[in-house]
Amino acid sequence: MRVFVTGASGFIGSAVVPELLRAGHRVLGLARSNASAEAIAAAGAEVHRGALDDPDSLHAGASAADGVVHLAFIHDFSDYEGAVKADLRAIETFGAALEGTDRPLVVASGLLGIAPGRVATERDRPDLSTAGPREASARAALDLAERGVRSSIVRLAASVHDEGDHGFVPRLIDIAREKGVSGYIGDGTNLWPTVHRLDAARLVRLAVEKAPAGSVLHGTAEEGVPLRTIAEVIGRHLDLPVVSIPAEEADAHFGWLARFLAASVAASNALTRDLLDWHPTGPGLIDDLDQGHYFGTRST
Repeated sequence: MRVFVTGASGFIGSAVVPELLRAGHRVLGLARSNASAEAIAAAGAEVHRGALDDPDSLHAGASAADGVVHLAFIHDFSDYEGAVKADLRAIETFGAALEGTDRPLVVASGLLGIAPGRVATERDRPDLSTAGPREASARAALDLAERGVRSSIVRLAASVHDEGDHGFVPRLIDIAREKGVSGYIGDGTNLWPTVHRLDAARLVRLAVEKAPAGSVLHGTAEEGVPLRTIAEVIGRHLDLPVVSIPAEEADAHFGWLARFLAASVAASNALTRDLLDWHPTGPGLIDDLDQGHYFGTRST
């Protein structure tokens, strides 16, 4: 099938595109810039010029495809509310283009606020008032199943890791270098689920091919890695002391990342494995960190 992919040149998208191509699909990748267009073309995909804040370009891309993978998100934490609204508008646009076709729409989502205090499962449907801001987008995507769209969401782990990662863990490493200590909040027992990028890409491809309408999938390999363990590995690689940062000092120390570090999220993938026969095989986060590429070195 021909699959329209937003975020095709991003960290996750650049693994999803070749995964789809290897499986025999064609890919139409959304590109806002010349650099993105060049990267998408170099990967062997077709280029569709447009942007998340250009509904006409999104509608045209979805209408020209047999399915949509929506990975893009505007990572502007100074206007996170605006980014969330843009994400919701994009999903509504895809819904308008795909309604009544039974074509797949796979939407990347998150796990924050899904099941506070316990291990989240794919059956959890949190209240919109307590879940993370992106839950409204996830709910909108799932609701499209009632309008003839084979929609599914992939709740991705807090850390999707691999070489080239520019998410939470690299920012933690940067902060450790800036502050001279590798920090964690409180006792550091709060958890982050993780998944290797190639495992996440394979899950997205399987969702495109066979996820039933209205499916909730968990893109997690490790249910939860303690933040203190992550900080200890960072401290070891940078030869820095590992310290607890009091909760009242977290904002000053970690900046915008503090609100994410303060959360504890754990998530099972058992139902996803059974539904799609998906079995993560990549290294865990700690093993990946010990390869050295997050620190500009390579293990021998």
